[in-house]
Amino acid sequence: MKHQKTPEKLKTQNSKPQIPDGWLAIGTIVAPQGLDGEVRVYPDSDFPERFVEPGQRWLLRPGKTEPEPIELIEGRDIPGKGLYVVALEGIEDRTQAEALRDCVLLVPESDRPELGEDEYHVVDLIGLEVFLQETGASIGTVTDVIPAGNDLLEVQLHQEVKSQKSEVKISDSILPTPDSRLPTLSKKVLIPFVRAIAPVVDLEMRRIEIAPPPGLLEL
Repeated sequence: MKHQKTPEKLKTQNSKPQIPDGWLAIGTIVAPQGLDGEVRVYPDSDFPERFVEPGQRWLLRPGKTEPEPIELIEGRDIPGKGLYVVALEGIEDRTQAEALRDCVLLVPESDRPELGEDEYHVVDLIGLEVFLQETGASIGTVTDVIPAGNDLLEVQLHQEVKSQKSEVKISDSILPTPDSRLPTLSKKVLIPFVRAIAPVVDLEMRRIEIAPPPGLLEL
């Protein structure tokens, strides 16, 4: 499925800026390319036109909160690298390009490419509640979408809570304490985002229904 990744998907250093509301991150500048001011961009979008079609983009620098407009002059992909090389207006040498390392390229949230059937923007999938279609039980929340041969929904399972007795050691004695509810660590699972396993995606109701094969959730 095509998708526009969310800011949480960016994978460079922690100094990278927080994405302000109303914007979509399309890529992160990771390094200069050559000596003439071109830069390498790690894409956070499945839409090549974001990097190869000339036009206005916006740049968010580390430590800043306001995007600044910048013109993309041209771009191309690097085969087999998962990167793009782009030329930006006013960036004419390697020193200027190096100064853009870890900057994030943005577009307004309203500037979303039109999607086809069974295509979704990742920003719309994050936070959806996940239900088992067979029982209607809620099992967790989508926290990420991981690109793969088939995209994978990363789902944070609801925290399991169980009642049990605990013991507290006082000096050399072990005394039972009253029943207590002790939360176990919740975990994340990866669910293939294909129609056979996730047949219902309801963005309006903010829910996904899944029909997982045996063993997928290991519940």
